[in-house]
This record gives sequence, C-alpha cells and structure tokens, in this order.
Amino acid sequence: MKQILRVIAGRGLFGVGLFGAMIAGGALSGAGQALAQEASIAAVVNGQLITNGDVENRARLLALSTGMPVTPDILQRLKPQITRELIDQTLQLQEINKRKIVVPEADIGAGIGHIEQGNSMPPGALRARLEASGVNFQTLISQLRTEIGWQDVLHQVLGPGLRPTPGDIAAQKKALKSKLGSTEYHLAEIFIPVTDPADEKSAQDFADTVIQQLRQGAPFPIVAAQFSQADSALQGGDLGFVSLNQLDPGVAAVAQTMPVGAISNPVRVPGGYDVVQMQGTHSVGSDQQTTLSMRQAFVPYPTPISNGTVGPAQAAVITKLIQDGHNVHSCTDMEALNKEDGGTHPADPGPVNLADVTPPTFQAILGNLAVGQVSQPLVAPDGVSIVIICSRKTSPVGLPSDEQVANAIIDQRVQMESRQLLDNLHHRSIITQ
Repeated sequence: MKQILRVIAGRGLFGVGLFGAMIAGGALSGAGQALAQEASIAAVVNGQLITNGDVENRARLLALSTGMPVTPDILQRLKPQITRELIDQTLQLQEINKRKIVVPEADIGAGIGHIEQGNSMPPGALRARLEASGVNFQTLISQLRTEIGWQDVLHQVLGPGLRPTPGDIAAQKKALKSKLGSTEYHLAEIFIPVTDPADEKSAQDFADTVIQQLRQGAPFPIVAAQFSQADSALQGGDLGFVSLNQLDPGVAAVAQTMPVGAISNPVRVPGGYDVVQMQGTHSVGSDQQTTLSMRQAFVPYPTPISNGTVGPAQAAVITKLIQDGHNVHSCTDMEALNKEDGGTHPADPGPVNLADVTPPTFQAILGNLAVGQVSQPLVAPDGVSIVIICSRKTSPVGLPSDEQVANAIIDQRVQMESRQLLDNLHHRSIITQ
C-alpha cells in the first residue's frame, strides 16, 4: 500500500473521567485489561490525555502505510516520534476549538477523495483497506479535521498580509533566476542525537548499525521512520531537493561526492549524527515538462460508482464506449464521438501538463500513449472517458508564473507561521510525559 499521507492512528483522547473510573474499578480481565492498557497515559497536554493506545494505533497506521512489519519492537521504536507528533496535533486541535473554527464535512470528504486518487484507489476503498487492517476510519477523519482546521487558524493569524505584493513576487523571481544552472540535491536523512558527551561512542556505533542495515537492502524510508529523531522521520526522512547552502557544511561536503543511491558514513552535525542517502540531483532550470494536446469522449453513468464496485449499469456504459472507440482514428473522430455522447465534458480540455495529471494511473496511461492512439477506458466515479493524443510537446520548465511564485511565497509564510505558533503553544502549555 502506498504511503497514505500523514494520518493519525488514534481512536481519540480519553477524558479524565473515563480513565479515573477504570483505575477506581480495580483489577480488570479480558477486554477490560485491554482497555486499561489502552487508557494508560503517554502524555498530558493542558489536562487532555494522550494514551498509549493512541500512540500504538498511530504507530500501527504508520507501519501499515510504509510497509513495516507491525511487531512490538518496531512499535516501541516508533513511540518517541509518534508521541511528539500527537502532542503537536493536540495543541493544534485545542487552538482550533479555542477559535471556534468548524471544518465542513465536505472539506473532509474532499481530502479523503484526494488521498484515494493519489493512491489509485476507487471511492470507498481507503476506508475498507484501513478497517480491514484494524485501523478505525475515524482516526483518518480526525487527522484531516485537524490539518484543515489548522490551516484556517494560520490564515486567521496571518490575515491580509498573507498575500505577497508585486515587489515580493519580483524579488522572488530574481532570486530564482540567480539559481538557474545550479545543482540541487534530493536527500533523505536519519538523525541520531547525542544529548550527553558520554553517549558519543554509543551513538556512533548505533549509526554504523543503521548504515549496515541500509547497505544490506533495508528500505531507507522504513529505517528512517523507525530510528531517526529528526522532524522528517515520519515522512521517511525525505528532505526533498535542497541546495548546498541549506545543508550543514559536513553534509554538504559529503553530498557533492555521492552517487545516486549511495548511503553516507555517519556525519557529525550539531546535536548528533546524520546518515544521508542521495536520491537524485538536478540542475535548476533544466527540468523538462510535457504538454499534451488531446481530445476526449466522456460518458456519465446512470448512477455513480459506490464503494468502488462497478455494477452492471456502469459496466454497460464502459463496454459501449470501448466499442465506439474502435471507430476513432483521429482527433476529429473523437470530437464527433463526444458530441454524439452528449458533450457532458468538453472534447478539448486545453493544453494538459502531464505532470499535473491525477491519479498516477491516468498519468502513466497518457505518458505511454502514442500520438493518434486511443487510450483504454479511464474509469472515474461519475463516468468513463477515452482520449486520443493529438500532439505532444516537451520544453524546458523555465521560471514559474507570477501566480505560481505567489502561491509558493504564501506556502512559505504559512509554514513559518505554523512553526512559530506551535512553538508558542508549547511554551504556554503544560505538557507532561
């Protein structure tokens, strides 16, 4: 199963009353013992409990989404990172409630749909997959509610100043232009802290053990999730593309000499050791984009697909469109077929950037389709379509548009405000572990 974004795997936070009642009830057996274990405290955030059950469930979901075996040893190693993340999310939820922000159910539904599309799942499949693996679907809903509500908090705090001025955009484009031709490095990291000088040798030995696992074929994202103590741990250690001046000097020196796929020896950095993997490099401004000109014929179903199951009525629509597609030999033919089928969607969707096509399965189909070739059916929840490629053009990406630059600046401001606000909430809160 592909990684399912970042999802919280707890069944909610128990109130003090329920926890107190369990303890007061004395010895428990069977299901009662399981509940008592689940209700044992991992952390308290401003009087609100995070239980060890919350932490374990969240760890199970992370293990499921990254392909890790769900063993007691792995769950225990994940506990520190998971607990920190649940503390942050509890602080965020408390601030959302304090500001009386209500997240519309439609926004949560759209978020679930986006996850399903990104993982090439039909509607309803995500819920079925999680529940079949013992993960309560409500945990995903809670995570989405917190993430969406937190964005509303940040937009409230930033206010009108969130939108960049023309001067901001011009300065950013000038900075981007100065980077054209420079090399960026796609790195992933595992950070092993050294909190006491006496632990220096044991930390280095542990880093060597981790490196041995990686060089024997252990997947880097899984090892990072288990062992790294950096903020990137729960994203598999992925740092994305970074320039040398964004890195610690020791890591920057190593990165310049590493081939793609290589794993570094331990690099001493402030606070501990870094182990990095080189996942790729690129020259800024040299990236290519593929733009497609195409035509489509779309046919809606009598009723949408539900629970990911194609019924007889939908199957009949798909079968007929496949047969009609055998008579399509040009873009003009496809326009005529779309008109014949009601023209629900425009035959010409306009220039299509292949990199923006979702879900990934559709992107792969269009990427491998020759000019003049009719695609296999592209099945969506509300209907089915076939497409034909009229032309394909590859060109340098170049500098982003003003709107793209503005959106990037907004993202940077939101991320910075998120870190600062969360730090302030930590400082003002009473948190015990």
